[in-house]
Amino acid sequence: MALTPKQRDEKRKIKEAKAGIEDLRMKAGRGTRQALAEIMEWAQVEENGEAMTLLIHRIHELGPEAARHFLSAPRHEIVISKYVAQSLERFRISRELRAPALMLGEDPDDSGLLVLSQR
Repeated sequence: MALTPKQRDEKRKIKEAKAGIEDLRMKAGRGTRQALAEIMEWAQVEENGEAMTLLIHRIHELGPEAARHFLSAPRHEIVISKYVAQSLERFRISRELRAPALMLGEDPDDSGLLVLSQR
């Protein structure tokens, strides 16, 4: 007699638990999905799970230094234009002329009442 879908599912879960198989899930944007699709095409791999498993094992084989290189997120450089720098400087100067700057801890409840009382 054939197993019901529920019985097959239970049998699969027991088998995976014995083998130590864990379900890993992730959400991926278009760019990540496109990159994975290209990698799969280059390596002639047809399943997402197989491609990701191979990528994990190959990076692991490279060792800690290479893994850190591949897994380090690119950092964006923040560049402040001359115009923005001048605007910020003008704002800072005009603010100092209106009210003296508070030192850290001078306004215990951060209500701003101390600033108003100094005017």
